[in-house]
Parts: sequence; C-alpha cells; structure tokens
Amino acid sequence: MPLEIELAPGRMIGGDHPCFIIAEIGQNHQGDINIAKQLIKIAKEAGADCAKFQKSELDHKFNKAALARPYTTKNSWGKTYGEHKRFLEFSHEQYRELQQYSKEVGIYFTASGMDEAAVDFLDELNVPFFKIGSGDTNNLPYIEKTAKKGKPMIVSSGMQSLDTMKKVYNTVKKYNDKFCFLQCTSAYPLEPEDVNLRVIQTYQKQFPDIPIGYSGHESGVTITLGAIALGAKVVERHITMDKTWKGSDHEASLEPDELKELVKQIRILERSMGNGIKTMRECEMFTHSKLGKSVVAAKDIPAGAELTSELLTVKVAEPKGYPPENISNLIGKRTTRAIDYDDAVREEDVVMQ
Repeated sequence: MPLEIELAPGRMIGGDHPCFIIAEIGQNHQGDINIAKQLIKIAKEAGADCAKFQKSELDHKFNKAALARPYTTKNSWGKTYGEHKRFLEFSHEQYRELQQYSKEVGIYFTASGMDEAAVDFLDELNVPFFKIGSGDTNNLPYIEKTAKKGKPMIVSSGMQSLDTMKKVYNTVKKYNDKFCFLQCTSAYPLEPEDVNLRVIQTYQKQFPDIPIGYSGHESGVTITLGAIALGAKVVERHITMDKTWKGSDHEASLEPDELKELVKQIRILERSMGNGIKTMRECEMFTHSKLGKSVVAAKDIPAGAELTSELLTVKVAEPKGYPPENISNLIGKRTTRAIDYDDAVREEDVVMQ
C-alpha cells in the first residue's frame, strides 16, 4: 500500500506533496444555500484545497424516536431533533448545485456521508473522495461498504481507541489501498489538553504505509500548525462566517481571516521543513566566510615541528584555515613550513600522512 495516494484528480497527498487543506463547512450554512456558496468561495479565496459538507439521509441515520425527541436548546432550528436536522439538510438537487458551484470556483467538493444511503448518493455525485466522520469510524459494516466503492477515503478517529483503528485499517485494506487516518478529538470547542497531537506519531508508526493527518476543533491556528510540524498530510478545520452564529460548530470554527492565515502559515511551515539532511546551507556561506572560525597558530611554529594542542588555537581567521572540528587530526603531525603566531594553519601546511 502506498504512502502517497491520489486523493482527488491531479492531487497527490503524502510524501513531499503539500498538505491537503479541507475547509469543513458542515452545517454552518444555517440551512441557506447562498451562505453555503459564500463559504465555498471563502474557502477557495483562503487557499484551501477542498470545501466539505455533511450529508445525511435522515431516515437512515436516525430511528423514529431519535427524530421525534424534543430539541429546545439555543441551537435548535425546530421543536424536535428531526425538525432541526431537516431544516439544515440540503436536498440532492441543492447538493448538485453546490458541486457545480465549487467546480466553477475551482475547489474540490465533497461531504461526509453520515449513513450508508448518503454514501450511495455521494458516490452517484462522483465526489473525489469519501470522508468518514468520527461517529461512523467504528461502524465497520459502513466502513466496509464504503471501502468497496474504491474511492479514496479519509477517516477521522475521534472517540476511538487504537485497537478500533487497527480494525478499521484492516477492514479498509482488504478492499482499498487509498486511504488515510486523521487524529481527531470530538469536542467542540477543543481544549489544548485534549488534543493529543502525539497520536499522529503513534499512527505514523502503527500504520506506516498510509498518510496521516489531523482534524481539529480547537480555537486558533497554533495547534494545527503543530500537526503539520509532526507530519500531518491532511488537515481539516471547520469554517464559519461568524463564530457567534447559532449552531454548535461555529464556536470551534475559523472565520475567513483565520482560515486565510492558517493556509498561509501552513505553506510557510512546509517550506521550512527541509529534507532532514544536516549540511551547511548556501544561505549560510556569507556568514561562514565572515565569522566561521579556523585553526590558527597559538605561537610561532617552526618548519618541521610536531604539532601539539599548545601550539594551536581557534579564531576567526583570514584567510580561512583548517576546520576546527577536525583539529584533533593535526595533533602529532609535522609542519611543512614555518607558521607565524596568529596565522591560519592550512591543510597544505601539515604533512597529513
């Protein structure tokens, strides 16, 4: 199974490819398709790769009693939970309209299928990849059915254990080698103490042949940048036009300026990661030529003298001399010429054999 996958047409993730940034609109559109379109455009203008929604077929996701229960919180859009969810749920035709708008804007479009019927609809829409929300990650029959469709998958891991994630990995792997896991904690908003970014490293060790990413519900951008530094290849953050709006996700979302800043900082951080090979960089040459130190004579040294540590010291010298990190190689060697006090000791001044 590859560590790099084509998540969407023409867009690879993993390896040295740029982090894939998902702007999770979810249901922060307030049931208004025009707000949904504005959020898609905001995601595109901020530099995100994908605008993502949440699609449910309510009679498949909830039983009748769950839909009929009273729902009277400050975030409610109806007297019952069913009324609330129906208010926020876009129709199939509206999803096609949003997909077409995303195409016109120039951003990938997908959604979390919150039940098997929703996944079937998203497959019909031909979304580039399936996103599995944390609430369905341990729903192994759903995971298996989705994996069999053959599209790339991104699987969040909120509320799950490592043992469960191993089962998910083995379930998907039987049918599909194009998937990745996201470290996630399902709390809104999320406190830093509960983020557990080191799980990214745990996943990298446990599942070394798939990309690993991060889905965050915290405030601000700092923690998500930490995920990038740990090697996250996909990040997902909720977005909103106003954190004070009605709805449970808005407070844990990024406003437009925050999303734009996050994307900017991710791209800067990626440039800074390098290849892990420690060498002197070209940009350091000027500083080294000005301030880099060399071995110099601590006193006058006659020609043919055997070098000892008392005869040598280290200073910024002109011209450059023998590198001080190798000064021990000079001890016991004889000079080929007389070296005056404070002059640089160069390799050709010493018989090195």
